[in-house]
Amino acid sequence: MVCLSGGKDSYTLLDMLLHLQKVAPIDFSLVAVNLDQKQPGFPKHVLPAYLDTLPVDYRIIEEDTYSIVKDKIPEGATTCGLCSRLRRGILYRVADELGATKIALGHHADDLLETLLLNLFHGGSIKSMPAKLHADNGRNIVIRPLAYCREKDITIYSQMQGFPIIPCDLCGSQPNLQRQNMKQMIAQWDAQDPSRVASMLTAMGNVKPSHLLDKSLYDFQDNQRIAGSTDDELGLPATLSGIPVVCSAEV
Repeated sequence: MVCLSGGKDSYTLLDMLLHLQKVAPIDFSLVAVNLDQKQPGFPKHVLPAYLDTLPVDYRIIEEDTYSIVKDKIPEGATTCGLCSRLRRGILYRVADELGATKIALGHHADDLLETLLLNLFHGGSIKSMPAKLHADNGRNIVIRPLAYCREKDITIYSQMQGFPIIPCDLCGSQPNLQRQNMKQMIAQWDAQDPSRVASMLTAMGNVKPSHLLDKSLYDFQDNQRIAGSTDDELGLPATLSGIPVVCSAEV
């Protein structure tokens, strides 16, 4: 199940998976799913018109989460938390109904870094979004095939492909979001020294529990890793573990 929002990331995700469906040495089927959250002015005709031109099955799910978010969240407060929880619950339900074994999301390398910094600076934890996640419900598996792709490359690719981008008028348009601050910070670092961002991505798969302070992962008294602790408990992408990551426009 490919989650399609109408943004550049999800369009690129679907385009890539359709290509892989042709050339990859494995067989898999795809179904594109868009969640119409009933945002005022949402151009609901755009995605069906685009998807009708592709060799892919699709579903448009209509759920008025917009009214719920506007009712529950005070004016001026960040809507992202509630919006994402509602959206996640609906998508998990739809995946079960479709019998989908994987839920593909369009998060990219910059999203992983922004989440890492948000948790570090504001959440008091060191974690990000893994490339493969077994959901708490024990049924769904979330994958992020664009985990190694930089946002700037996705932007260029989506412009070249001419995807019919639909802007988000709910959470993505809010001012003063901490995620936007993280995005600006990463952009500044990238301009000063592109290797810094590549090093940060590599670091997420190169964690040393013995050199941190988490006693649930490492027994500092006996100088040994706690039995049963895994990279999953660290919140690491399984595909990042021990693998150097280099992501740049030149690669």
